[in-house]
Amino acid sequence: MPKGLRHRARIAALQTLFELEFAANQADSIIQRTVLEKGLSEEGADFTGAIVNGVINNRQFLDDVIGNFAPAFPVTQLAPMDRNILRLALFEILVQKLTPPKVAVNEAVELAKEFGAETSPKFVNGVLGSVIADIQKQRN
Repeated sequence: MPKGLRHRARIAALQTLFELEFAANQADSIIQRTVLEKGLSEEGADFTGAIVNGVINNRQFLDDVIGNFAPAFPVTQLAPMDRNILRLALFEILVQKLTPPKVAVNEAVELAKEFGAETSPKFVNGVLGSVIADIQKQRN
């Protein structure tokens, strides 16, 4: 899948996850609407759906990881956008394992720049960098 399509699909996934925090809507209907608004191909829609459903199905695990690597920031008190960017990236790195960790981190930082607060990119990069460092330490 082309890089630009993956980025747009991640944006659609992030926007869907963000909306799910505040609405009781079904994920599938939000995914369909967001994919349509973004003009994603079937491949992009599938990628978006895989991320959204993967994050939903692994939310507790992902939140536990965030809590372990950002203990000064309780997950429930994080900005919803930062929380969902971290969930998305951690899903790709720790669960799905199809995206190289460095790429997932770079994408997450870009999403944080585009959709987060001024401090979001640094925070997201710091948490994900710590997770990757821990993974590498465990491998050695």
